[in-house]
Amino acid sequence: MFDNPRYLTCGVINSIPPPLQLFFWICIDMLPEERDYLQVFELAPFGGFQQIKHTSEQPEYHKVFLLPSDNPITEKIYIIDSDTYSTMLLASEY
Repeated sequence: MFDNPRYLTCGVINSIPPPLQLFFWICIDMLPEERDYLQVFELAPFGGFQQIKHTSEQPEYHKVFLLPSDNPITEKIYIIDSDTYSTMLLASEY
């Protein structure tokens, strides 16, 4: 799962910096093989940091990251695997 072609929606391209996009894919690649088809990343400012909450339901997974950032953003990102491709999209585009 998630080892297929990867795509980004226009919303992600226009609102999520490329280093964060890459960070999300790396987070998924670092997960154990048993992965949920839906990975969720919630972004929020936290002082001078970008807080990122990475979650999935089955198996249950939850991890929080803090990355230094001059311009932290608030957004919710879904990454969905469909067996033939994976798509990163804003929750508002779902």
